[in-house]
Amino acid sequence: MRRLIQRPLSLPKRVVTALAFVMVLLIGVVDYSTGWEIHVAAFYLIPIGWACWTVGRQAGLFLAIVATLLMLVTDEISGYPFQHPEVPYWNELMLLVFFVVVVYLLSAFQKAHFHLEETVQQRTMALQSEIAERKRAEAGKLQAERLATAGIMAAEVAHEVRNPLASITLNLDLVRKEIDKLANSHDGSPEEGRVLVNEMREEVRRIQHVIEDYLQFARLPKAQRKPLVLNEFLDQKLAFMQLVFDKAQVTYREEFDASVGTVSADGDQLWQAVLNLIRNSMEAMPNGGAITVSTWRDHDQVLVRVRDTGAGMSEQQVRQVFKPFFSTKTRGTGLGLTLVQQIVSEHGGHVECLSAIGKGSTFTIYLPEAGRA
Repeated sequence: MRRLIQRPLSLPKRVVTALAFVMVLLIGVVDYSTGWEIHVAAFYLIPIGWACWTVGRQAGLFLAIVATLLMLVTDEISGYPFQHPEVPYWNELMLLVFFVVVVYLLSAFQKAHFHLEETVQQRTMALQSEIAERKRAEAGKLQAERLATAGIMAAEVAHEVRNPLASITLNLDLVRKEIDKLANSHDGSPEEGRVLVNEMREEVRRIQHVIEDYLQFARLPKAQRKPLVLNEFLDQKLAFMQLVFDKAQVTYREEFDASVGTVSADGDQLWQAVLNLIRNSMEAMPNGGAITVSTWRDHDQVLVRVRDTGAGMSEQQVRQVFKPFFSTKTRGTGLGLTLVQQIVSEHGGHVECLSAIGKGSTFTIYLPEAGRA
């Protein structure tokens, strides 16, 4: 496992080892010059402990051996009389054992210390991630509840308004017929009346489009997902769009990644989302242009991108593009991209938009691979 916490080395290991070695030699010199072996021996623990903690156990053991040999040499040179000639060897052996025990205890404590820090940091990161995920889930839940409420209200309003609109449209047809009759029986021109009726019909038709889009948004059925070979699916669907592209003077290109495999999706809904993006791009290019549909795989996600060479949008417009009833088109209902976002969310993914004025727009759908949704 990758270590999250690195040892706090302010100096290179070789420099630390060299400095600790010099400290041991200096303590040995003090020991030899003063003859205070018992009092000086404890100071050897300073460079030994420093090297052990900073560099590692091997450096601590090396300096422990050096300190012990230095003390033995000091005893031999000083000529201090012992009752038995093996006493200094025994003393240094016991001191070496003591140094070794200290080194092993210190290295064990160091290992436990770093392990504890790693555990604390890992759990802190996990807790922060969980808190962030809960916040996202709560925000998503709140947004879903709001959309659900808006959907219910929209369904009720649409149901109440749709029938009267149909009646108004029928009555407008009857009014136009009456105008035609009057025109036939009198010398007056019915053109002005026809213009007014046609304008009213256009407005009613606009309301009807809004209602139909609203109903589609509110009554979107739960996705019936099944394994779908994405490239093959899109290729089959887009093949029927060629006449539409030709009529709109749009050049169409495909860039499908062969590594893209299967996604778990409702084919009808997924195609509806892609088709809405294509139509949105075509409406942004009234004088023709180019549309590119591409797919590729990114780790455990599959991406579908629709790119156009239209007029593009400002940064402020991009931030609002998925909001209900927001539209950059004069007669747009502003629900097409909201529907795309809802469909993609139902499939466990998300959709993003990049655009710039005069450089076109790019919409990217992110979907989990089959088995990861």
